[in-house]
Amino acid sequence: MITVSPANDVVGAFIDGVQVASCSNEELSIIRQAYADHAVVFFRDQELTPDEHIGFAKRWSRINVNRFFTPVETHPVIAEVCKESDQTQNIGQEWHTDHSYDQVPAMGSMLYAREIPPIGGDTLFASQYAAYEALSDGLKKTLHDLKAWHSSRHAFGVNAPMANGEGTLFSNPEAATQDALHPVVIRHPLSGRPALYVNPDFTLHFDGWTPEESAPLMQQLWGHAVSDDFTYRFRWDVGSMAIWDNRALQHRALNDYHGHRRLMHRITLEGEPLEAFTD
Repeated sequence: MITVSPANDVVGAFIDGVQVASCSNEELSIIRQAYADHAVVFFRDQELTPDEHIGFAKRWSRINVNRFFTPVETHPVIAEVCKESDQTQNIGQEWHTDHSYDQVPAMGSMLYAREIPPIGGDTLFASQYAAYEALSDGLKKTLHDLKAWHSSRHAFGVNAPMANGEGTLFSNPEAATQDALHPVVIRHPLSGRPALYVNPDFTLHFDGWTPEESAPLMQQLWGHAVSDDFTYRFRWDVGSMAIWDNRALQHRALNDYHGHRRLMHRITLEGEPLEAFTD
């Protein structure tokens, strides 16, 4: 029997009693409702081939093929998120929201663990619902009128730090030409709730403000958004899977397992344009 258990009071839920590769429509409905309610859902002990991973993803949405990650050779719609034992950098080590640099950001991400270090490599998730709710009324009103620019250029472009040296982490730096303008506070497409939507990896500055003018408030928001009170830390095992909503949270992959290999398979799900939250 499928069960849903909250990970903590603010973000995440564990789903037990189901194999996603063969879940029924009724079970899928329960999973999707838990995803909407908790922003990220976790599974243990999943037995998932690449074909089954793709099949499950297609039951949610169209697949967005990430243009910067190395694809799985036999299944190019799956991104290979890998850190080799001799590498010092990993993918996603700073707080971020996947694909916020796109005009239509990704709805969600499905990450499946294939090889895990003996210790370390956890992922942190931070609720941007909770981050917004904890702001003062005055700051909320200020942010409702703001938009911010997001970009892939500095993260994945030809001059990005990991485009050189450990270049195997990313590919196609010449494709990093995306800039996108999004509301700072969005109305979540599923819940209708307000969520803070800025992140330190991809957000550059407020629209109409210079980077220098933006920096104090932007840095305050970045720090606030990932406070411990809004966060859950997920420990991976081989066969674990996480499905998260990129519109409702930020995440960060800890880089604390040097000398060991970590291999994950990720499928990204297409989303929809984001609208500003208004009272």
